[in-house]
Amino acid sequence: MAPDLLALSALSLEADSLRNGDPCYPLPSDSSKNAPNKAAAAERSRSDPSPVVGAAAAAAASSPLLSPRPTLMRLETVKSSECLEALMLSPSVRSTVSGGLFSPRIHSFEPHPMIGEAWEHLRRSIVYFRGNPVGTIAANDSVEEVLNYNQVFVRDFVPSALAFLMNGESDIVKNFLLKALRLQAWEKRIDNFTLGQGAMPASFKVLHDPVRRTDTMVADFGESAIGRVAPVDSGFWWIILLRAYTRSTGDHSLADMPDCQRGIKLILTLCLAEGFDTFPTLLCADGCCMVDRRMGIYGYPIEIQALFFMALRCAKTMLKQEAPGNKELLERIDKRLNALSYHMRNYFWLDHHQLNSIYRYKTEEYSHTAVNKFNVIPESIPDWVFDFMPMRGGYFIGNVSPARMDFRWFLLGNCVAILSSMATSEQAEAIMDLIEERWEDLVGEMPLKISYPAIEGHEWRIVTGFDPKNTRWSYHNGGSWPVLLWLLTAACVKTGRPQMARRAIEQAEQRLSLDGWPEYYDGKLGRYIGKQARKLQTWSIAGYLVAKMLLEDPTHLGMVSLDEDRNMKTLMTRSASWTV
Repeated sequence: MAPDLLALSALSLEADSLRNGDPCYPLPSDSSKNAPNKAAAAERSRSDPSPVVGAAAAAAASSPLLSPRPTLMRLETVKSSECLEALMLSPSVRSTVSGGLFSPRIHSFEPHPMIGEAWEHLRRSIVYFRGNPVGTIAANDSVEEVLNYNQVFVRDFVPSALAFLMNGESDIVKNFLLKALRLQAWEKRIDNFTLGQGAMPASFKVLHDPVRRTDTMVADFGESAIGRVAPVDSGFWWIILLRAYTRSTGDHSLADMPDCQRGIKLILTLCLAEGFDTFPTLLCADGCCMVDRRMGIYGYPIEIQALFFMALRCAKTMLKQEAPGNKELLERIDKRLNALSYHMRNYFWLDHHQLNSIYRYKTEEYSHTAVNKFNVIPESIPDWVFDFMPMRGGYFIGNVSPARMDFRWFLLGNCVAILSSMATSEQAEAIMDLIEERWEDLVGEMPLKISYPAIEGHEWRIVTGFDPKNTRWSYHNGGSWPVLLWLLTAACVKTGRPQMARRAIEQAEQRLSLDGWPEYYDGKLGRYIGKQARKLQTWSIAGYLVAKMLLEDPTHLGMVSLDEDRNMKTLMTRSASWTV
C-alpha cells in the first residue's frame, strides 16, 4: 500500500476508534445498516478509483483540526457560552432525546460560530414528503418573491446532500435519490414534444393539502424554466451524488437496485446516442446548467463536458458488469472517456504556450494536416486574455466549436475537471497556479467568480439579449457565488493546497453570515450583495459547511473525487498538425 494511503487509512482508523470508545463520538444511526455491506464495499472499491492522494495525507498530518487526540474537546471543557450555543445548534451534538431526525455526531475541534448558525438554517430548509425528508428548498428568504426558490433543485441539493453525508446523515440523501429517480420515469412533455426517457427534472416541489392530508409532488423538466431549456446537468449530478452516497455509507444496495441501474442507463443512453457529431463532447443549448440563462455558452460548454466526464466515470463503477447489455455499454463508456479526455486535454486547454500558438494561427486551411483545426481567426482572441494569462498556469476555456473559442474562465467546469481527473496532474496544478496568480480577479473580496471576465457593452447586448439580471459583474456574468467554495476547497485538498481554500473561506466568513447568506454578490471584487440575490440561500449555506468539513477531514474527498484511471489508454501526444 502506498505511504499516502497508509497515512490516511491510519488517520481514519484512529478517528473511528475514538468514536467507538468515547461517548463524545456516537456512531451514526445507519452504521448497523452498513455493516453487512462491508464485504461488498471492499469488492466494489477495487473498481472505484479511490481519491486518496499524498497531498491530502500531508494536510491531514499537519493540521491540528484533523488530529483527533490532541484536539479532542469534551463538552464540559468548553469555556465560551457562545461556542457552546453554536455547538448545541450544530447537528454534531444534537441530542437524540430532543426528537432530532438524525443521529448526533461531535466534531473534534471548536467550530467557528457560523457553523452552528449554518446548520440551523440548513435544517430549516428541509422539505418533507409524507413525513420523510426528501431535499432542501433553494432559499428561505421570506422577504423576496418566492418564484421557484421554494422548490428542490437537483443541482442545488448536491452541496446540502454532501453536508449531510459528511455528518453521517444519509437518509435524506437516499430519499432524494429515489424520488428524483421516480420523477425520471414520468412522461415529460413540453408543448407537443416529448423529452427523452432519461431526462432528470431541474427541480420539484411538494404540495401539502391540509384538508385531505395528502402530499403531491410536482416536477419541472424545463417547461417552466427561463427559456424553456431542459437541464442537461441534472442527470450527471444525480449519478455523481449516487456514487457519493455509496462511498460515504458503504451501502451498495441502493445503486444495485434494478430501478437505479435502469436510471443510470437511461441517462447514458441520452448522452451516448449516435448522431451527426464529429466531437466526443456534448452539444448543448444555452442555459442548460448552473448558467441557466442566455450567456453565450451554447455549443460545448466546459461545465457540461466536465460533469459528463465525471458522470461517465462514476457510472462505470456502479453498473453491474454481469447484467444483460452492460458489457457493451461499459465498452462504449470506455471509448467515450478516452476520446473525451483527449479532446478536452488538447483542444480546450489554454496556457501561455498554447495561447501563443493560437495567436500565430493561419486560417482557411484544409485537410487533416491543418494546424488550425477549428479555423479560429486569431483576431477574435479578446485583448484581456493576453494580460490575464500568466507565464505559470492555465485553464480549460469555456467553449470550443467551429470558428469559435470562448476564452472565458468558468470555475465550476475547471474544478470538476480536477476532481474527475479529466485534467492531468500537470493541468490540475496549472489551474491552481492560475487561481493563485489571479486571486484578486477570480476570488476578490467574496469568493468566487462563476465566470471571468464579465461581458459588457455591445457584446452584452448581443450575447444576453439585454438580460437585466446578467448585467456586468452580476449573477452569471462575472458574479461571485459563495456556493463554489466547496468545489474550490475540494480541488485545493486534492492538489495539496489547503491553505488556498482556508484563505478563501476566511474571506467569506467576514461577511457571509452578516449579509444573511446571499445567493451571489455583484461587482468586480464581489463587494456588493447581488441586486436580485435571495437571502438564506441554501446552497450558499451548504457550500460553506462542506468546505469547512473537507478541511477538517480530507478523507471526505473520496465522495467527490476520482483518481486518474490507470487503465485508460495512454493519450496520444498532440499530433504534428498542431505544431506551429
